[in-house]
Amino acid sequence: MKHAIAFKNVTREYQIGEHTLRALDDISFSIKEGEFVVILGPSGAGKSTLLNLLGGMDYATHGEIIVDGDNIASLTDDKLTEYRAAHVGFVFQFYNLIPTLTALENIALTKKIVKNAISAGEVLDMVGLSDHANQFPAQLSGGEQQRVSIARAVAKNPTMLLCDEPTGALDSETGIVILEMLQKMSRDRDKTVIIVTHNAALAEAADKVIRIKNGKIRDITENATPKSISEVNW
Repeated sequence: MKHAIAFKNVTREYQIGEHTLRALDDISFSIKEGEFVVILGPSGAGKSTLLNLLGGMDYATHGEIIVDGDNIASLTDDKLTEYRAAHVGFVFQFYNLIPTLTALENIALTKKIVKNAISAGEVLDMVGLSDHANQFPAQLSGGEQQRVSIARAVAKNPTMLLCDEPTGALDSETGIVILEMLQKMSRDRDKTVIIVTHNAALAEAADKVIRIKNGKIRDITENATPKSISEVNW
């Protein structure tokens, strides 16, 4: 597997009045194509900042962020928009579905963003919701809405899926279903899946675990034999 992502001495600072907040402090790591990666750390550790930088939604103060050979930290706003469209599928804790559109229509919006989008019907079937295609978000359970959210991200046919606490608003049983789906995207479809979470149990299922505290990487471990989601003791 090639290294699809590399952070090289990345720092992100925010100026708050006279004070400088260093959300990420000179971090470096790499992620291989198709890896299932878990980023762990307490609230305020810098996990979401890292994900926002990788997703092209924020800018590094210093350092390089290499994705498929390109330094996205040096891209213009227009080029970052193109990067997000072509490479990144986002899955958030809250589903951000458009309430006036059906499940199928929410997913079909991706065709307006990227040229090589997967058909909405195909990805809806992939997440087991073909029977719910014409239902609106309010008619779906939380788990079903999150599956639609994942289908929408996958429909873009991105290189990577960036997931910020994707099970945070779900009960544990439904959360396991969502995590199984994300792991399957990595294993069966060779998507690089990166999950930010507080749930340390998920580390057992990851190919790589990156632990962050106070904006610094405290530890990076690789699992030679990661567990399937169903094998993890939740």
